[in-house]
Amino acid sequence: MQNLRLFLFSFFGLILLTHFANAQDPVKSRRERPITFPDTLVSQPTPRNLGDTLSIPADTLPISDSTKIVPRNGIETDITYFAEDSIVADFPNNKLILYKEAWFEYGDMRLDADYILIDWEKSEIYASGQADSLGNISGNPFFKQGGTEYEVRKEMRYNFKTQKAIIKDVVTEQQDGILRGETIKKTEDGSIYLDHGYYTTCKLTKPHWHISSNKIKSIQGKQVVSGPFNLYFNGIPTPLGLPFGIIPDTPEEKASGIIFPSYGQEQKRGIFLRDFGYYFAINDYLHTRIAGDIYSNGGWGVKSQTVYKKRYRYSGSMNVDFQKFVSPETDLEPVNYNTFRIAWSHNPESRGNSRFSASVNAGSTSYFNNIINPNSFQNNVTSDLQSNINYTKTFTGTPFTMSASMRHSQSVQTGEVNLSLPSMNVAMNRQSPFKNVKFEPLKTFNIAYTFNLQNSITNRITPDLGVGGDLSGAPQAPELVPFTPANFSTLLQNANNGAQHRIPISSNFRVFKHFTATGSVNFTELWYLQRLNYYYNPAQERVDKIVEDGFNRVTYYNSSFNLNTNVYGFYNFKKGKIQTIRQLFTPSIGFNFTPDFSDPRLGYYQEVQINEEGDTRLFSRQQGFIYSGAPLGESRAMTFNLRSVLEAKVLSESDSTEATTKKVPLMESIDFNTSYNFAADSFQLAPFSISARTSFFERRVSVNLRSTIDPYAVATFTNSSGQEVTRTINEFAWKNGQGIGAIRNASLNLNASINPNSSQSQGEVRDELTNQFLNEGGRMNQFVESEINRIATDPSQYIDWNVPWNLTFGYNLSYNKQPSGNKNVTQTINMSGDVSISEKWKINFNTGYDAQTKELTQTMIGIARDLHCWQMNVNWVPFGRFTSYNIDIRVKSSILQDLKVSRRRSFFDN
Repeated sequence: MQNLRLFLFSFFGLILLTHFANAQDPVKSRRERPITFPDTLVSQPTPRNLGDTLSIPADTLPISDSTKIVPRNGIETDITYFAEDSIVADFPNNKLILYKEAWFEYGDMRLDADYILIDWEKSEIYASGQADSLGNISGNPFFKQGGTEYEVRKEMRYNFKTQKAIIKDVVTEQQDGILRGETIKKTEDGSIYLDHGYYTTCKLTKPHWHISSNKIKSIQGKQVVSGPFNLYFNGIPTPLGLPFGIIPDTPEEKASGIIFPSYGQEQKRGIFLRDFGYYFAINDYLHTRIAGDIYSNGGWGVKSQTVYKKRYRYSGSMNVDFQKFVSPETDLEPVNYNTFRIAWSHNPESRGNSRFSASVNAGSTSYFNNIINPNSFQNNVTSDLQSNINYTKTFTGTPFTMSASMRHSQSVQTGEVNLSLPSMNVAMNRQSPFKNVKFEPLKTFNIAYTFNLQNSITNRITPDLGVGGDLSGAPQAPELVPFTPANFSTLLQNANNGAQHRIPISSNFRVFKHFTATGSVNFTELWYLQRLNYYYNPAQERVDKIVEDGFNRVTYYNSSFNLNTNVYGFYNFKKGKIQTIRQLFTPSIGFNFTPDFSDPRLGYYQEVQINEEGDTRLFSRQQGFIYSGAPLGESRAMTFNLRSVLEAKVLSESDSTEATTKKVPLMESIDFNTSYNFAADSFQLAPFSISARTSFFERRVSVNLRSTIDPYAVATFTNSSGQEVTRTINEFAWKNGQGIGAIRNASLNLNASINPNSSQSQGEVRDELTNQFLNEGGRMNQFVESEINRIATDPSQYIDWNVPWNLTFGYNLSYNKQPSGNKNVTQTINMSGDVSISEKWKINFNTGYDAQTKELTQTMIGIARDLHCWQMNVNWVPFGRFTSYNIDIRVKSSILQDLKVSRRRSFFDN
């Protein structure tokens, strides 16, 4: 028995010795680890290497014991935690305490704080900061779950099984808004309830504005609902408020909500509230805005704007604006109108073998004469509207393409409307049947084919009788009918249609080593369902016409041969920044031949008596048709063209040791061309056409010149009525002491756009904005990329607060002189720009001067104020028919806050 007791004592002593020996193993470096969960609270054997996973002071409890108190029931994934100072396990109460820079992770939840208490029994976490010896609290909790972050100023409790939380004094960001409350209760679905809270979109520590309410509820991804609230500016309460509030809590690209109006006054329509409505974010692909206007003098308007986008397929927008105004009965000059405008833009992505695009800009003629758009100054001076809807299809594996389109043009000044519906085209790409032949003229020989079909509808009515101004040569004002459904039958009857076939054949090859020769022949055939017959009407002493129905065709051709080359000239400088000046000359000489198709046997022209004396004249039997007719008279013309480019190579300033050079255009192009028709019986030499284009200061200033010189002399005669008439004679000007000729028309266009960033390309602007947005803590997504691309593509629609000034200047000069000596000179000056008078204030302007009328053109002066999370725009038109002012104050998009730009609002922006 004694031996048995000695054996048992020795056996247990050996076990205890081994255990204490293992306890002296050194503790390895700290690192977080996942916790495995036993089924019960009974101690389980712990692997040897688990004891080294956490770095803690040697006098604390063994790390392996911490795994013995974690229950498994209700926990769905691994739990990891870490503490910089220490981890203390409370076995009797089944708790774990983390001290100093501690964190706890469970699933998509993470909690950081200087003090974290984990209660495994209740599946609950308590976190707070810790006070130092001076009573200053640091290490306040920072809680994150999913994409939502909570900055806790005091303390919080969180149940990681139910995902509910109670938080004291917290700030959290809900999409674009900031919520802060004294006490917050968070539910399992992410919704939060705030007691004595406020909401704002300003991200500053002390926000510029907020709404304050005793009770606020935020439903994640949907909306923020509040009880009675007050509006605060810079911490100052205002009497503005409502019994309740509903604020969308969705991403900016998905948010629906009320659009607050702008305020102002117009000269005719009076005081107004403009653009009050609602924004519908229907889904990820379709957004719609409906707004209305109301005016104190009896007018109103309704607007609808829809934008749509499908990634990798297409994007677009459609805007409709209807305005109605009835002047008061007491108005001395009443103005009554119903007017509208439609704008549609559809842009497809490049994919597949078909493409549909649209650009529609149509409306009432009176729209731009009455409706003011202070944010888009150009709209108020638009004189023409253009639209185009086009569908194109490429037939894979063949050289053929097909397109169908609808085109629309409308003159706001005259009211003339032209509608091409439909317009079809079938084309065969150039084919080279002899491309494998070594003989170059045959190798480059190519042939193509084009078929066009067009139907044109216009409200410009052609008279049934007479041939208009053909006899006298005097232009007549068009006779227009309203383009309305009531006149639809008249418009269709006046439609102009036809078809055209074209077969161009060409070849180019090198001759005399340095010259390129191009020969071409063009065959054209026209198809019409009508033709004109003319006869002299002695009673009216005029030529009348009769429309003859029936299919008829017109066939004609022409040929040309051109020879051109390039000549280079260089001059090298030995000193200075300018290294080389290079000039390129491109002379071209050609010969064009067109037969005479006026032979009556062809049936294209008709010789008709035009007066009682028996004089006759040739009239085209397709006069005024959509593709006209065959050319009149033979042409054997020699053409001359000379093009020159002058540029310099200049040393550029660089910090690197290697010298770099850049090309500077001195004269981007100078063009001279004319022709001489050997077949003509008079005025064989065509007028000289001269044009030049250049730019200065890194293309910030551009200059365009264009002029036409008549080489023939003018002389004065006395007609049968005894009046002196001055006209051109068939003699050259230099033979009559009149120089090289008379300038018949000339134009000068000078444009400048200058600001400190004007030398940046679109790509550089896009990269700079992207980096700025990321540096501000923004997160890139498709909506942000779209906004940045829009700013880079069209910076005129935004106010860039980083640019201290911007100036756009334009000067246009037009000169016209008739052979009779009548001159017409017009000069206009246009200026626009903005200047920063302080960091947050900008003054912008748009004005001009008409030298002919000696009056200022429509002028707009605006003031913009950057309020960080708000923006204010005040626009004033001081005189003219659009005299008005407009005040607009609204919350700024968080994206634009980070980009430090403001949008110049315009309803018809795409």
